[in-house]
Amino acid sequence: MTDDLFVEATGETVGEAKWAALRELERLRPGLDKGTVRFEVVSEGERGLLGVGFAPARVVATVGDVEEAEPEVHDESELAADIRGLVEQIVEALGIRCRIVVTEDENGLTVSCSGGDLGVLIGRYGQTIDAVQYIINAIVNRGGGEHIDVTIDAAGYRERRRAVLEQLAVRSAQRALDDARPVELDPMTAVERKVVHLRLKEFSGVETSSEGTEPNRYVVISPV
Repeated sequence: MTDDLFVEATGETVGEAKWAALRELERLRPGLDKGTVRFEVVSEGERGLLGVGFAPARVVATVGDVEEAEPEVHDESELAADIRGLVEQIVEALGIRCRIVVTEDENGLTVSCSGGDLGVLIGRYGQTIDAVQYIINAIVNRGGGEHIDVTIDAAGYRERRRAVLEQLAVRSAQRALDDARPVELDPMTAVERKVVHLRLKEFSGVETSSEGTEPNRYVVISPV
């Protein structure tokens, strides 16, 4: 299976942003089947008042192969099998049909969901998949002992989202330096805020902090 292709685009409305993203995908991949394109709304934007405070809508459009290769069969540990069973129950309750594969390495376990319409599992701004990940981790680590990290992924969402957030972080940090004033990002989950904090940890001239209360907690990037 070839790697997914994704682009980020903006517009005055979400619809315009999606159209711009689709046009760019068609330029990059001639003969594109529009039915294979998946959209993720990063920000719905702000219209502002008399042009003041305007912020464009921002979306990420992804296109990949419709037919995915069957996953390799691996021997599962008892823990991996239990986690796969939990995730299967959750996606079934959400009305989603997908393949679920659990892999293990020294960093923990990764649950990869593929096939079908996984937009429901991902949710707006990744809120649903982050909630599922939180629940699974809480169950796995409820007995104490050695902490085990479990990552829930769907159609490569984690890597795409990480790339988008890192690009946003760098652009916003540069804007904070250019304007010599703090830049506030849109509210994010704790998982996403961590990506921004880590990306800018070594970015010279700025510091980051999280402000606000859940679920509207956000990152502030300030010039030092």
